[in-house]
Amino acid sequence: MQQADYLEAFKTTAAQRIKRIYPAEQAKRFLSQLFQELEEGLPASQQEHHCRLWSEQDIILISYGDSLCSEQCSPLQTLCTFLEQHLRGLISVVHLLPFFPYSSDDGFAVIDYLQVNPELGDWSQVAEINRNFDLMVDLVINHISSQHRWFQQFLRNEQPGKDYFISPPESAELQYVVRPRQSPLLTDVETDSGPAKVWTTFSADQVDVDFSNPDVLLEYIRILLFYLQQGARFIRLDAVAFLWKEWGTSCLNLPQTHEIVKLLRDFLGVVAPKTVLLTETNLPHQQNISYFGDSDEAHMIYQFSLAPLLLHGLFRGTSHYLCDWARTRCSAPPGCTFLNFTASHDGVGMRPLEGLLPQGEIDLLLQGMEKFGGMVSYKANTDGSKSPYEINISYFDALKGTWMGDDCWQIARFLLAQTLMMGLRGIPAVYIHSLLATANDHEGVEQTGRARSINRRRWQQKVLAELLGDTDSDQSIVFSELKRRLAIRREQPAFHPDARQEILHLGEYLFGFWRTSLDGKQRVFAVHNLTDQVRKLYLDGALDGQFEGRWVGLLTGEVVTAERAVVELPPYHVLWLAQESS
Repeated sequence: MQQADYLEAFKTTAAQRIKRIYPAEQAKRFLSQLFQELEEGLPASQQEHHCRLWSEQDIILISYGDSLCSEQCSPLQTLCTFLEQHLRGLISVVHLLPFFPYSSDDGFAVIDYLQVNPELGDWSQVAEINRNFDLMVDLVINHISSQHRWFQQFLRNEQPGKDYFISPPESAELQYVVRPRQSPLLTDVETDSGPAKVWTTFSADQVDVDFSNPDVLLEYIRILLFYLQQGARFIRLDAVAFLWKEWGTSCLNLPQTHEIVKLLRDFLGVVAPKTVLLTETNLPHQQNISYFGDSDEAHMIYQFSLAPLLLHGLFRGTSHYLCDWARTRCSAPPGCTFLNFTASHDGVGMRPLEGLLPQGEIDLLLQGMEKFGGMVSYKANTDGSKSPYEINISYFDALKGTWMGDDCWQIARFLLAQTLMMGLRGIPAVYIHSLLATANDHEGVEQTGRARSINRRRWQQKVLAELLGDTDSDQSIVFSELKRRLAIRREQPAFHPDARQEILHLGEYLFGFWRTSLDGKQRVFAVHNLTDQVRKLYLDGALDGQFEGRWVGLLTGEVVTAERAVVELPPYHVLWLAQESS
């Protein structure tokens, strides 16, 4: 097919989607404008439309633009230098968390989508990072800062912003709206036309935009095109599940929201077919994976249940719930994959545990994390009650002990968590503060008054360099070992995101799986001891005759043969066994 054929196919599909979102007249006007934007935004050269979007060499680093700071350079320059010196050839994608001018929420209340926050640097420094790493950019699509020009236009009753926001009538039935926060859903504001109430899902400073106005969707498509022009290859749709509002509903995961995500994927398929669309939907597992659609929606979704289930498994020393979930709920449809992670700029989500872990186990985990210096954030429920939304804690400190208390196994336990995540089917993403074994930043919480600051430390480059140079520091030990494991991982075809995965029953204390490369030539057996005791793996019974010949530990170099009936695993030990070529 030629580019013109793809363009015509998109026009047909887009027309069908838009008619399911907007009334006929609005749909007709929108489509005319969309197709004009599309033809102006098409690249001059023909792009490959059936290219592979990912491989086993893809590993994502998540970082704020100012996670590393120095007195000599801008934060973006400092980050770029660190990436070049330490992570080139190990990390393929940098998820640069919102780096735009903002008014709150560490970047997620955007004042200007098209500018780089001057406190971080400028577009040339973003481009410098993009020179040797693919770039993931956030499209903060549900809301804007109250200081954004659109909202200022709303307050002044000026176009176009006066029609870009949601002011529900007094009669609107809002009691069913699902909330991620305890703050008021509606915020009182004064406009030139008098007092008004505007929809604010996340905070009074983050004002939701009104996608029932097709001009708003067109605005975000223009912003998306701009990000592509700046080199973005991964687009993250932040808080997208809350996009569409309809009185009398939950205003969560509505059909129109799914259609808009599908439209954006279709659009990318024409203008930038190598681009990966990622949805951020911190929800119960089934709701989360609904954003795969029928392989026609998000290319990639966050594996939100992994972080809390793995944390629980290591806290309690059991693979039971983790194994049950992984065996039945870890499959992505063709053309899609998971983003696997244990930590990010947000907390460890509790909603993804719904239906996966008994309430008593959740309560025990919450109590334990508070003892390890963490905090629990809550959400408001439709019945007026509240329930845990996330644990705010450094993942490194979350693993400083078990339900029995602190112990000496923090580093080994933490390395196991990161390594298990790396081996699962999907693309691994490592938060910079996991890579650096960053502890709870209670000083940051005290300074900002926000619980999430506990896991958003800003390292001074000089201090960090000293710690990385001290071979006895937690930072040096973890950073060096994770780099070594990342280098090994990205060379194994069996860890391709689409490679087959088979979760094994290895008893209460071990978690294991097979990964098989796409061509069937490499098989890797991964097994993890989730406890602080030596555990035995009986190969014959556990692997049901699948273990033959001579196998070598990719991480450890140890040799295991079929004749060796029992393997002893030290506390928190990980084995990646690959069969030697004959």
